[in-house]
Order: sequence, then C-alpha cells, then structure tokens
Amino acid sequence: DSNDLERERGITILAKCTSLIWNDVRINIVDTPGHADFGGEVERILSMVDGVVVLVDAAEGPMPQTKFVLSKALKLGLRPIVVINKIDRHDARPKEVLEEIFDLFMALDANDDQLDFPIAYASGRGGWTVRDLSEDRVDIAPLFDLIISHVHAPKTIENAAFSMLITTREYDPYLGRVLTGRIHSGTAKINMPVRVLNRDGQIVETGRINKLLA
Repeated sequence: DSNDLERERGITILAKCTSLIWNDVRINIVDTPGHADFGGEVERILSMVDGVVVLVDAAEGPMPQTKFVLSKALKLGLRPIVVINKIDRHDARPKEVLEEIFDLFMALDANDDQLDFPIAYASGRGGWTVRDLSEDRVDIAPLFDLIISHVHAPKTIENAAFSMLITTREYDPYLGRVLTGRIHSGTAKINMPVRVLNRDGQIVETGRINKLLA
C-alpha cells in the first residue's frame, strides 16, 4: 500500500499491478481492494482480468472483504483459484477453512464450474506453495503452474485497430500520465498516435504512446 491514506488505515484502496514471465508466459497480476467502500475500484479491475486467486487466511478463514470481492468475480463468470495462506501458523486449520470457503461459494450461487475450484496451500513468509499438504515445500512454482493451466489466455482481436479499456490512471513526474487497462484488439507500439473516446464514441483528446510498461 503506497499512498498515505492506505498506510494510515492499513487497507488497500487503489489497485496495484505487476507482471512477470513464467515459462515464456507473461502473467499480469492485479491486487484489488477488498473493502465494500471501494466497490467501484474492484469492479473496474475485475473487468480487466481473466481469472482470480482467492487468498484466505488458514486460521481466520474467509473475511467480509473475501465475500465482497468473490461475489463480484463470480457474477462476472470468472473461475477462481483458492489459495489458503499462512499454513505455517500455529493455529492454522486448513480443513475447516476449506469447508468454510466452499460454503461461501455455495451461498454466493457459484455455478458447477466455479465450485470445482483448484486449491493450493501456501506460506507467504516461507515463500512456498503446494497443491497438497503432504508435498515438499520448496517454492511458489506450483502456484504459477496452476494459474497457467487454469486461467485461459486473453481473448483479443489481433488484426484490428488498437483499442484499450483504461481502468486506472496515474501521473509520473518523468513519464507523465500512466494508463493501465486491458487491450481488446490490435497492438500498441511506441510513438503510435491514439485517441481517447467517450461512451458515445466521440473523441475527447488525442495523444501519442511514448513508453510501454508490462
């Protein structure tokens, strides 16, 4: 959490994005706020992803913010991956927490495909993930492998004009405006002219791409 209000309240307000390459596949990761007060931010971010990882504490179980974000994801038809974290806590109760998660999915009217969610167990502090608690606890490779196998690749139209839905906007003193979103068609290139359109398709302003961040 980077801004002053987030640090003061100890919660995530603005979504954070990052990406990495795993086995020649780029995985884009977005951390969403979980509080209901920032529901608009959650909905904007969920509109740009193809899957979700539901992170649940192995001792505390599903929290109110878990229910809020999960309900939004299920309504969009996303197929979650459940990760039960902090397995190394002395009061961890993974079996009971897994039952609570399944009950939550049922209460939120998840469909059969969503109810058949894959499960992983992890320790963020220890830096490991396993698919089964009997496995050796080495690194987080099992989680990345699970994401690649479970989440489908983005559906885009490559041979079309570039179009992108912007979900977040920031300002950088060196780069200027930094826009984050989801590409729906075409390809973005350095120095390519772009136009900002409103909902009615009218041009709001024009500009040029001077740097690509991914």
